[in-house]
Amino acid sequence: MQIKWPNGCKSAAMFTFDLDGDIIWQNMSAGEPHADQLIRARSIGQYGPNRCVDMILDLLDKYGVKATFFVPGYVAEHNPAVIQKIAAAGHEIGNHGYTHERFVEKSREEQIEIIEKTQKIIKEITGKAPVGFRTPSGDWAVETPYLLEERGFSYSSSMRGDDRPYHTVLDGRVTDFIEIPSKWELDDYVAQAYSIYPAEPAGLDRISCYRNVQDTYLREFRGYHRYGLCISFLMHPQISGAPGRNLILEEILKEVTSHPDVWIATGAEIADWWRATYPTDPQ
Repeated sequence: MQIKWPNGCKSAAMFTFDLDGDIIWQNMSAGEPHADQLIRARSIGQYGPNRCVDMILDLLDKYGVKATFFVPGYVAEHNPAVIQKIAAAGHEIGNHGYTHERFVEKSREEQIEIIEKTQKIIKEITGKAPVGFRTPSGDWAVETPYLLEERGFSYSSSMRGDDRPYHTVLDGRVTDFIEIPSKWELDDYVAQAYSIYPAEPAGLDRISCYRNVQDTYLREFRGYHRYGLCISFLMHPQISGAPGRNLILEEILKEVTSHPDVWIATGAEIADWWRATYPTDPQ
């Protein structure tokens, strides 16, 4: 079945950025001796809000694209001016946990505390509570979608099991809580986050060839567009905002925006459209 998109568009595209800052580096080094003194590693993450966000915002403005930034509460708390700048440029801010926790390891009560804490922080900074959520570390617990729906979230962009949005089913009940899936092959961190640790499996480069990464993104987009689907690019400012990789992002923006029949939208816009157009998912 051919999906209907606004204004007769053939496909949809969503540009998303996880502004993780240095909290993931703090998490990774938490068990190391003198972890609080591992300043170099943390500086990699701080490069995201300190420098890369501006380069990404400039590019998005150049191509007239509105994106969705998923932000941990801790990062928002420590970079309020950056969050205000993103929101002032018309981009969406989504909830991304508080300290990039693995929700699958948290109790129901802990998850509620994390979700609500970040909602409060972002609302205090921007004047608006997020309606979108992306689970940190790529996993959520069984209870998580229930907790999000109960708290009035419009959508999540956390799962991997489709190339179209869909209504989340909870205990056999089709809800209006929409999932907008992304994929690992559209995640810049998987391919381009340099690691000082030995590559796995042995023999792989610690960072992928830029040409190959760009080619992957463009081929995925062309495939999604050909079949009229919804592509969700999953990027991180500390990765895709760096000068050389920023050129990859520009090539993707250039290609996607060159198609007048691609609807480029934020997560909130896509979720609202899907909910209104497809009260139940098409087969």
